[in-house]
Amino acid sequence: MKLFLLTALTMCAFAANSILNRMAIDSGASDPTAFAVVRVLAGAVVLACLVLLRAGSLPLLNRRRVAGAGSLSLYMIGFSLAYLSLDAGLGALILFGVVQITMFAVTSTTGITPTLRQIAGAAIALLGLAYVLWPTGTVQVDTAGAALMVAAGVGWAIYSLVGKSEPDALSGTAANFVVALPVTALALVATGGAWHMTANGYLLAALSGGVTSGMGYALWYRVLRQLAPTTAAVVQLSVPIIAIVGGVILLGEVASLRLVVGAVLVLGGIALAVLHVTSR
Repeated sequence: MKLFLLTALTMCAFAANSILNRMAIDSGASDPTAFAVVRVLAGAVVLACLVLLRAGSLPLLNRRRVAGAGSLSLYMIGFSLAYLSLDAGLGALILFGVVQITMFAVTSTTGITPTLRQIAGAAIALLGLAYVLWPTGTVQVDTAGAALMVAAGVGWAIYSLVGKSEPDALSGTAANFVVALPVTALALVATGGAWHMTANGYLLAALSGGVTSGMGYALWYRVLRQLAPTTAAVVQLSVPIIAIVGGVILLGEVASLRLVVGAVLVLGGIALAVLHVTSR
């Protein structure tokens, strides 16, 4: 039960990131580039302070940073740039679809082959997610945006997979954010992204970076030790649904029958995939 609650809390933190991002960008309080840079900066500062307050150290010069900070940078850069030209719903679908495929493929090469139940559950959940997120009307996919989101999905999948071997979730996450900060900032600024951010934008980005990203990612690294990689992949499909429900509750968005049906499919698929798996 404790693992279930911690995992659910982590998914809610990830969903809160999406809500904070939408609140800042949709309202014009920030542009994607500025939001991403401040988000990583806030995460690095908050997590580094927490590590130092407990008399710990930041393992910056560690081989794990190559995969950890590198994949985090890839995710942040790809995610931020992709949404400049990609429909939000389609982008989320590409992101989470790629995460599933990558994590399943990598775990298969290590001898942990997904079972038919897990594959069927993931397929049902992904189908439900597609039903909710698929854009209405004519779909025009920007090739560059889609490629960037695929890169972001691969980055997040790698970040999740390497987290299982991180000996200290908090210090490891803090080090990843600190190392990823200059890489992410330089890459986003080099692309020529405009910098626009109001006081409210800074506040939302700081909350996203310091709380729902920083603390959420540290919690994710903690629960990853107890989750099978395939389970970790599938449970993340709940994030867009939680974010949409959060938008209904917090932003006054309308709940539709499409959302209800899709949510049932997603949650049902996740239940099918993780049943009898978390004990492995």
